Amino acid sequence: MHHGSIFESKVAKSTGLSSAPGLTQRFSSFTMKKALFALLISAATLGTASAQVEIGLKVSPSLTSLRAASPNGDELNSESAKFSLGGGIIVDYFFGQNYAFSTGLELVGKGGKVSYFDNASKQRYEQKIGLQYLQVPLTVKLFTNDVAEDTKVYFQLGGALGGVIGARVDGEKYYTNPVTTNRTKATKHVIIPDANLRLGAGIERQLGQTTRFLLGVSYHRGLLNIDKYFEDNAGIKDAELKNSEFALDFGIKF
Repeated sequence: MHHGSIFESKVAKSTGLSSAPGLTQRFSSFTMKKALFALLISAATLGTASAQVEIGLKVSPSLTSLRAASPNGDELNSESAKFSLGGGIIVDYFFGQNYAFSTGLELVGKGGKVSYFDNASKQRYEQKIGLQYLQVPLTVKLFTNDVAEDTKVYFQLGGALGGVIGARVDGEKYYTNPVTTNRTKATKHVIIPDANLRLGAGIERQLGQTTRFLLGVSYHRGLLNIDKYFEDNAGIKDAELKNSEFALDFGIKF
């Protein structure tokens, strides 16, 4: 019995079986990590495979205005809207048959006519402000099932982030103050960034195997006070200007 135990001990040491429990634990842990990694890769692959990306182009004529406000009543007023034109690229990333994350890149016109009371001259003046923005929409689109043959209704909710890339005041890139005669660049009248909320609805109609035509309406409500001019140059304390836009969307997706 004694010699047999010595022999079994030597065999165990020579084969490494004496550390079998540690090896088993390490092997089990390694196997679980590999299995988890494979599961994550599979899930990512399946998610990518199940998602569908649709890319398109759109044109969006719109009526834009500036929501003007000042604490002391009518020092700064919104007078009228202006016609603007925009457009851009649509990217709809579908995660199901009837819902998608919608983004893209848009070049849009904004602005409107405002009037202000100049405290130095005690007179009221007008400015027609035209702004160009480059912006990225960040929205969700929800689609119905077919309401007619090859036709779906969609609802869109979200927002957009962008910045001013061009501006004009009274049609000019530079504005001359009628009281002080100081000239300022039109782009210096507003801050660069802007953010807005977007609410829209429309229809998409299938035209071919992968081609769709879309027609929609949307409202864009600016969230940021973009004014940089009236408080500093017209003496209007806490002057406020915010963008608003009603747009028609005509597009085609491929």
